[in-house]
Amino acid sequence: MKTRFRNLFAIIAMLTILISACASDGAVVTTGEEESGIELALDETYDKIRNGARLVLSYDAESNSFNGFVENTTENTLNQVRVEVHLSNGVELGPTTPTDLDPDESIEVSITAPDEHFDGWSAHPEVGKSGGGEHGLDEGENEHSEEGEHNESDSD
Repeated sequence: MKTRFRNLFAIIAMLTILISACASDGAVVTTGEEESGIELALDETYDKIRNGARLVLSYDAESNSFNGFVENTTENTLNQVRVEVHLSNGVELGPTTPTDLDPDESIEVSITAPDEHFDGWSAHPEVGKSGGGEHGLDEGENEHSEEGEHNESDSD
C-alpha cells in the first residue's frame, strides 16, 4: 500500500514539475519565437524564417530603430507580409504596412522605437490577411494555433 502511494506521489510530483516548467515566466509553449519567451539583447540580430518569410532585423541605438529586411523564401507570392517588434517593456511596435512579396523578393524594414527604456526585444514577420481578427488571423484561427500567424517555423 505504501508503495502505491509513493508511486502516485512521484507521478504527481513529476507532472507538477513538468507543467510548471512549461508554464514558467508566463510563456505559452509553442514553436513560435514570440510565445517562447526568448528575448534578444539589444546587440543581437533576429534572423529566422517563418511562414516562408525570412526576417533579418537588428537594433541600432544611434537611430533608436530596428532595421533590416524581410524576404520571400518560397516559390509563391506571400500576401500581406508585415513585421512586429515586441520590446521588453511591453510595448509592441508595428505591424508595418502589409506588402505582397513575390518569390525571392525582399523589402527593407525600419521601425522606430519609442524613447522609453527597454533592454530586450523579440520580432517576427506575419503573413496573410490583415483584415481578420487580432493580427490578421483568419476566422477560426487563434494566435497560438498550428495555422495561426504567431506560430513560427524555424528553418535553421
